[in-house]
Amino acid sequence: MVMAVAELEIERDINPVDMIEHVASYNNWEFERSSEDEINLTVAGVWTDYNASLSWMEDFEALHMACAFDLKVPESRIPETTKLLSLVNEQMLIGHFDVWMKEGAVMFRQTLMLNGGAVPTGEQLECLMVSALEACERYYQAFQFVVWAGHSAAEAIEGALFETRGTA
Repeated sequence: MVMAVAELEIERDINPVDMIEHVASYNNWEFERSSEDEINLTVAGVWTDYNASLSWMEDFEALHMACAFDLKVPESRIPETTKLLSLVNEQMLIGHFDVWMKEGAVMFRQTLMLNGGAVPTGEQLECLMVSALEACERYYQAFQFVVWAGHSAAEAIEGALFETRGTA
């Protein structure tokens, strides 16, 4: 009888969340371990503090990360925020932005697949976090423009994609 690779039981010696804890300590990021399979980080950015939650999902062999910032989208701005999400996500190579409708919170989400017992390196985990923080920093003001300043999604994304050259 042939067993599908997905049905194999893989013993994992290292919990990826343990490794995230080491990366967080190394980078002096504030963290709290809420369970064996979940860690919450707070990282200061230029525009705001970012709260990241990383969860190990054993059944999927996936490390899921959700990085949120303190921005609640009022119901009246959800349609324009949704348009902005679409424009922003077109620019993303990895990960995506989402609005958690229940809370009205904007977040960046990404998953690192570790199938077959793969063990992530510290560099991969740091890259997972840093890429999320860079995306949040890059687009935070665009979300602010739509949510609080009442700009259109097109105006907000145009401002976010504007690149400054040189120094003043």
